Amino acid sequence: MKFNNRYSKFLLLQRFIEKYVTKLKKAAPRFELGIKDLQSSALPLGHAADRDLIESLSDPSSNPSKSILIISNGHGEDVIALEIIKRFLKQTNKTIEVMPLVGNGKVFDLIKSKRFKKIGYLKELPSGGFSNQSLKGFLLDMYAGFLIDTFKNFLIVRKKSKHNYKIIAVGDLLPLFFAWGSQCEFSFVGMPKSDHTWSSGPGWDLSDFYHKLKGSEWDPWEIFLMKAKRCKSIIMRDEITANNLNKKMIMAKYLGNPMMDFVEEKNEKISNIINFNRLILIIGSRFPEALNNLDIFLNCLEDLQLAKDLIILLPLSTNANVFKINNHLKNNGYLKETNIKFMVGEDSVWKNKNKYILLGKTTFNKWANMACVGLSNAGTATEQITGLGVPSISFPGAGPQFTKSFAKRQSRLLGGGVLVCDNKKTLLDNLENLINKKDIRIKQVEIGMKRMGKSGASKKIVDYIISTLFT
Repeated sequence: MKFNNRYSKFLLLQRFIEKYVTKLKKAAPRFELGIKDLQSSALPLGHAADRDLIESLSDPSSNPSKSILIISNGHGEDVIALEIIKRFLKQTNKTIEVMPLVGNGKVFDLIKSKRFKKIGYLKELPSGGFSNQSLKGFLLDMYAGFLIDTFKNFLIVRKKSKHNYKIIAVGDLLPLFFAWGSQCEFSFVGMPKSDHTWSSGPGWDLSDFYHKLKGSEWDPWEIFLMKAKRCKSIIMRDEITANNLNKKMIMAKYLGNPMMDFVEEKNEKISNIINFNRLILIIGSRFPEALNNLDIFLNCLEDLQLAKDLIILLPLSTNANVFKINNHLKNNGYLKETNIKFMVGEDSVWKNKNKYILLGKTTFNKWANMACVGLSNAGTATEQITGLGVPSISFPGAGPQFTKSFAKRQSRLLGGGVLVCDNKKTLLDNLENLINKKDIRIKQVEIGMKRMGKSGASKKIVDYIISTLFT
């Protein structure tokens, strides 16, 4: 291939890592580099995952100046990028390309437009995009060719300057660096990081002191890239983060949080289950970790005592293995009910005593507002239900995505909208209080709802980018 000479050094590094990675698969020391983001990421398929190469074969339009490349790096970032793309397609006649740097960007397959396409080397990573949270995950990603694919993608982005592309980077350092290195004019949507994670409540981790010393969760090298003359607009997820960057002479704006734009605030079908206690189970999108989370939650729920029957909403991601989920439900004492239907969009119903589990693929956006409480070991989804006024409880497992450190920082981000529990008894006590006492539920999410903001941010963000990047 034409890239061989350019990345031969990376191939040597990959072979070196390959020799030692098998020894580290059973156990490896974990390390924290500070929170990369609070979003769930793409799913791993192992180091032998198939790779899709999607490249532009010609200029995307007769007028190259009307072309946009959006770069994103993670599950949450992809969903935010999706909303931005839909807005651009609706409000302009621009041709849009998207390059997901983590995973294969399946979420973008929802867009059916001749003016849109995915580009780049797309691959599921063994770490699920969380290589910054463990040495083992980092080495597995390197073994799978992450470094080489990243370099190839960077070369694709570099070519865009010849066609006068505009670039929108969604995420943190990697897409920001790609945009800066492209020599194109760009906008930066920095949604993953928030200064609430270190400024709210007690924080005694080294990363907390590090952020306090800097005055921002954004690192000096990221701030350096934001100050580039070609960076025409910078958008943050909350006001405190934007203000702290303003103090560093970064003209950052807060226009709302687009994560609230793709969850429904109301669902009329809730009337079908309104007389039940209602719980939403968010196990995460990274497997097999999600299955471990499911077992942890179901084990805890065995001892839950409630006066009324309990409806447990279990929304699954598109890549979830339903057969394995079903087996885990059976192993936890649940039986499939073929004669019971609640008509809220469920694919199947499972029962264990006075508890009903409703299983549904891609139902999160519709079910998020139907619960009273959530059990949630996830990133983006936890933030979204908090923004809808649903308090949640987390019970961190072995990771690598949802660790105890991750959970605590998430709790501070949401002002206590999610309670982190260390044991089963604490979880059950908190859960019974939240289900039985509405006033406690409301109090827990008040700050979280304010921090997440209302829907409608995507339109404001697109309007602002159009006014700054295309004038």
